Amino acid sequence: MTIEELLLKGGPVVWVLALYSILGLAIALERYLHFLRMGPVPNGRPAKHPGRGPEAAVLAAMDAAQRAGIGNPALAGERVRGEELRRLEAGFRTLAILGNTAPLLGLLGTILGMIKAFMVIEQAGGRVDAQALAGGIWEAMITTGVGLAVAIPLLILLHLLEGLAERRAHAMQRCIDLVRERGGSLPPSSGADAPHRWEGITDAG
Repeated sequence: MTIEELLLKGGPVVWVLALYSILGLAIALERYLHFLRMGPVPNGRPAKHPGRGPEAAVLAAMDAAQRAGIGNPALAGERVRGEELRRLEAGFRTLAILGNTAPLLGLLGTILGMIKAFMVIEQAGGRVDAQALAGGIWEAMITTGVGLAVAIPLLILLHLLEGLAERRAHAMQRCIDLVRERGGSLPPSSGADAPHRWEGITDAG
């Protein structure tokens, strides 16, 4: 069966599920590219912090708070961590809604198709060719299959993206915790606008 035949036999529900698939894949691709642009997760080894990504935003917020004379810059880091995490998870709720409702929408299409098939049987007074009835039933089942085919990849992609966001969330929290371990202060940077060195934060001294 070609895609054109699938869309024709599945009816409006399959068209909606096709839109689900396009929208979900677009969201997943945009989120994945967003994570790629942030660069790798800092690992704490002696290397210059990349100066980008949510971890850099957390460090910059704590640095600004420390320069402003705030006694506990980690609180500013926690605030920015929450903001950055919301940015990382943008689109996740929509992706979850698409993945969770696609099978239900497919089931709805199947039920509607079965109702039509049994209405035809009733109108024919029960004298219906078995082959014609089977054809009507499998056409009704198409939407359930399409709904599952759309939902499974979307939910897998959502799970993978949530894993990436969780890694960045842990990295941001590590920045905050390491500053707390230093007594709530960051090591000095090489200039007012220069990023801190990652090893300066992770080292005890």
